[in-house]
Amino acid sequence: MSAERTTRAYLDRIEAMNHKGPRLNAVIAVAPDAIEQARRLDAERKAGRVRGALHGLPVLIKDNIDTRELPTTAGSLALANNMTGRDAPVVARLRDAGIVMLGKANLSEWANIRSSDSMSGWSAAGGLVRNPYALDRTACGSSSGTGAAIAAGFAWAGVGTETDGSVVCPSAINGLVGMKPTLGLVSRTHVVPISHSQDTPGPMARSVRDAAMLLGAMAGSDPADAATADADAHRVDYAARLNPAVLKGMRVGVLRPARLSSDMSARFDAALALLRGAGAVLVDVKRPDTEGMGAAEFDVLKMELKSDLADYLATTPGTVKVRTLADVIAFNRTNAATEMPFFGQDIFEAAEKTGGTADPGYRPAREKSKALATQALDTMLADVRLIVTPSYGAAWLSDPVHGDQVSGPSASGLPAISGYPHLTVPMGLLDDLPVGLSFIGAKWSEQLLFDAGAGFEAARGAFPAPRYAPSADAGPGLDPVR
Repeated sequence: MSAERTTRAYLDRIEAMNHKGPRLNAVIAVAPDAIEQARRLDAERKAGRVRGALHGLPVLIKDNIDTRELPTTAGSLALANNMTGRDAPVVARLRDAGIVMLGKANLSEWANIRSSDSMSGWSAAGGLVRNPYALDRTACGSSSGTGAAIAAGFAWAGVGTETDGSVVCPSAINGLVGMKPTLGLVSRTHVVPISHSQDTPGPMARSVRDAAMLLGAMAGSDPADAATADADAHRVDYAARLNPAVLKGMRVGVLRPARLSSDMSARFDAALALLRGAGAVLVDVKRPDTEGMGAAEFDVLKMELKSDLADYLATTPGTVKVRTLADVIAFNRTNAATEMPFFGQDIFEAAEKTGGTADPGYRPAREKSKALATQALDTMLADVRLIVTPSYGAAWLSDPVHGDQVSGPSASGLPAISGYPHLTVPMGLLDDLPVGLSFIGAKWSEQLLFDAGAGFEAARGAFPAPRYAPSADAGPGLDPVR
């Protein structure tokens, strides 16, 4: 199929389902030149120039990443006019690889760092993202729109960003493959930040191979992002090297979270049986004590947010009237009816009270959190190649009154804080809701994680498509185009 026909099909699906039918609210805006992009790529193909495996494939970009055609809002009305006219380097790399930049995906506003009472998936700019498996359940966050959109077939694949869980959680909860890569493999330049210590874009797709293809195009060094200095030395064509047979004879660490529900424990045991059947040698590992890590991480995120956000805002056009975190807080107070109808901005306010990265407490907090996370993972990985564990619990109800009511395990913290890679692959369904299996490895082990994930995916077989049910208990679901 031509890029133009493919792009039109995705645009038609977005038109039918984003604000109509199940009303997923997963896409904030489509690129006005999407069809023109596709036609140019078709002309290149006809002329014998094929850029690679991604040539002509439509991709959605999370709306905290700059793209030249559309404003970058981070879900906030304060950035409604943030038309930077530039591509973030990660987007430029994808265009060079031949993608069609289809549009911008909704997200949890400000990547879910504004309030401790937030409802994941909601933004003032885009509304509430709805989970295509059960419309009253969360799509998680902060890459909520990317997760719901790709699960619903709005694009071939999508780009999310993660600080701690924001690629992995919406991927797991929407039945997708998601990779939080090693910090420094993918550029963060021109991405609305929270934390330069932990932020990274990552691929979200319906298969391990597709996620591997996308990451191969995203990865690479960027002179403007010092953390990526070694990226070119480590990036490879992950999809071309994919080896699902790698599990045979591999020692795999099994991390079983405490207080796992009986249903999740049974699902995890079934996944472990598939790994064992594929030849993996399973070894129980115990998580070392990391007391104080979470509190130190939170201090780091608040201090880096204050400084890093100001650095980004300084590069935005004059149409953007906020230049500091204090400006954003003031904007939200002035526009409380639209910006804060459900929850406030207590984390923003706490971050503003810090001294930013000049705060005397900044360096000790960062050293503590990173050391504890790195030592814990290195200890568990000492005698195994990688670790498997449930990614998250199943999707909880979207609750505008009480905010997120997270239940079940969370695997994101250690790899997010240490900067190590983290892959989630759909593990199965719990009460008709997807749950993911996490593969966590050492720094720069993306290929190994993709290989192991592909081996598990092959053993698991096809994953059920979304039902667009009004709730998880509502039977067969909606006609997605009605």
